[in-house]
Amino acid sequence: MYEIFVQLCKEQCVTSYRVSKATGISQAALSTWKNGSSVPRDSTLKKIADFFGVSLAYLKGESSDRMPFSAPVDAELESYLDMLRSRSECRMLFSLAKDATPKDVERAVAIIEALRRTEQQGE
Repeated sequence: MYEIFVQLCKEQCVTSYRVSKATGISQAALSTWKNGSSVPRDSTLKKIADFFGVSLAYLKGESSDRMPFSAPVDAELESYLDMLRSRSECRMLFSLAKDATPKDVERAVAIIEALRRTEQQGE
């Protein structure tokens, strides 16, 4: 089960420290889980599953279905999900944007657009 946690951390470019801070689960609790000294309660695992956007059953290794629920997804959202699954740099950017203010996001978008314009002018 901890291996799934490690894989999710890698996929989403986050550290166990960041998971700890975001979920309120202590580093010590994650460490004892890593060492095999204990297994977190379902309520703790649910916080971790919610953080990663996967089902509790997936995190526990009981299901291959990652999604916590089945909901209709439109084509645009599905393309964003595919991008987040396949491109680590997009996951990193999204991960950083989770805690950003709307003003921070506007600034980041302006910087990216300026970089693109500079690139196009240099071609």
